[in-house]
Amino acid sequence: MDNSPQNNDDELNRHLTNRHIQLIAIGGAIGTGLFMGAGKTIHLAGPSILLVYMIIGGMLFFVMRAMGELLLSNLNYKSFIDFATDLLGPMAGFYIGWTYWFCWIVTGIADLIAIAGYVEYFAPSVAPWIPALLCIFLFLCLNLLTVKLFGEMEFWFAIIKIVAIIALIVVGFCFIVYGFKTPSNVETSLSNIWNDGGFFPTGGWGFIAGFQIAVFAFVGIELVGTTAAETSDPLKTLPKAINAIPVRIILFYVLSLAVIMSVMPWQTISPEKSPFISLFAFAGIPAAAAVVYFVVLTSAASSANSGIFSTSRMLFGLASTRKAPSAFAKLSRASVPARGLLFSCACLLPGAILLYFNNKDIIHAFTLVTTLSTILFIFVWTLILLSYIAYRKKRPELHEKSSYKMPGGLFMCYLCLVFMAFLLVALAFREDTRQALLFSPLWFVILGVGYYCIPNTVKSEWKN
Repeated sequence: MDNSPQNNDDELNRHLTNRHIQLIAIGGAIGTGLFMGAGKTIHLAGPSILLVYMIIGGMLFFVMRAMGELLLSNLNYKSFIDFATDLLGPMAGFYIGWTYWFCWIVTGIADLIAIAGYVEYFAPSVAPWIPALLCIFLFLCLNLLTVKLFGEMEFWFAIIKIVAIIALIVVGFCFIVYGFKTPSNVETSLSNIWNDGGFFPTGGWGFIAGFQIAVFAFVGIELVGTTAAETSDPLKTLPKAINAIPVRIILFYVLSLAVIMSVMPWQTISPEKSPFISLFAFAGIPAAAAVVYFVVLTSAASSANSGIFSTSRMLFGLASTRKAPSAFAKLSRASVPARGLLFSCACLLPGAILLYFNNKDIIHAFTLVTTLSTILFIFVWTLILLSYIAYRKKRPELHEKSSYKMPGGLFMCYLCLVFMAFLLVALAFREDTRQALLFSPLWFVILGVGYYCIPNTVKSEWKN
């Protein structure tokens, strides 16, 4: 089998450099869920949320290593659609491609809701549907130009996130060292983490409940896999991006939240607000809080932008193998799947419509939408793991030759599958997440009907 990347006028160009891939990977690891959802996870689990983030991050690192070995085993694989189709069969490729597309549509709608909420802080008189609609139009225009522009946008979006989190850690560390006292006379100290009820103040059930919301913070971590077809040197850049995940989890999740809970005792953190914003307000620095508002706004915008990019590439991959209408396989002069971009952006419009007709139950809607997104991402991660198991059975010679083997091999793969099942069980424990869990099978029924309607002549082509 030819293992060299190929490009022609009908294929995506490899214009993303190592600099772009590294920052896209960081941006994927710092999602809206961290900035928006951290308050609720701390409320549910207390300080044990630090362990929750470490466990989720550790497990997803192995999922990404499995994906990395698969993508590098055959450089003609453009994304996980290709290796799922090759290793698990055409139905698996159909399901993972369309589900990942829907993942980012749902996540994009959640990001639009978040963006509208953040803009309200700066301009309370602006109707919330207006910034949502403007974002859709802006990201459509920018993504229609070149993939390199997408890489540049994500590069600078990620830089903003990194600088903000590092600044928060530095400021919080200074508060701890100098024993800063907040306006409410609370002394900043590392002991605030465990002094109020211990490390597991909400018990075992609270610890499990923390997984429900925390896992949404990691959606998009696999985004680096969808950029494989447009990476100039995948053999070098993909391993670098994936191997850096553990360090990023410790820095951006564990360390930042530890600092927050040192400055603000965990029980004072509101589940309805971002603790990144609350920390500076709590410390009596309202101007800094406004800056953080801007940062979390750009974070939501970055996530929405990544979603638009990913959905268009998924549609291109599906259409290239006749799993989607052939119109989506057409590239513009800039080698961009323009029709896929237009269709995906049109599917984000219900988010703006929702904000137009009803903005009173946004928080509840945000929870439902993000939970549905999480369930769909768990399905995608599971199929990546199942593809790896099939790869080890069907392509043992490629595994032996691989210079980027998954640590722990099949044992870790099965352990990650058990963890995915645990996450689904955890989502059933609370009413707000249980509702989305009960409705999620409807998507797979719709996909099943769609797959059944595809002519057998087309399906036979997929097998060849």
